[in-house]
Amino acid sequence: MLKSIYTKESDALRDWLKSKRNEKGLSQRKLANRLDIHHSIIGKIESGERQVNVVELITICKELDIDPIEIIEELMSK
Repeated sequence: MLKSIYTKESDALRDWLKSKRNEKGLSQRKLANRLDIHHSIIGKIESGERQVNVVELITICKELDIDPIEIIEELMSK
C-alpha cells in the first residue's frame, strides 16, 4: 500500500474538497474558522503538503454540508 500523498487518488480527493469548498463560496480562511483550525491546514491539505484522515474528511464534509460517500465511491472506482 502506498503511503505517498502524491497519488491520483490523493489528487482527486484534494481537487474534490477544494471544488466543494469553492462551490459553497468559502475561502480557506472562512472554512478554517468554521472548523476552528488554522487556515494553513486547509491550504496544506489542498496543496498536497498534508494528508487528510478519515475523521478530518468527515468533519470537513459536515461543515460543507456534503456527503463524504460521494468521494469515497469515486476513489473506489479508480
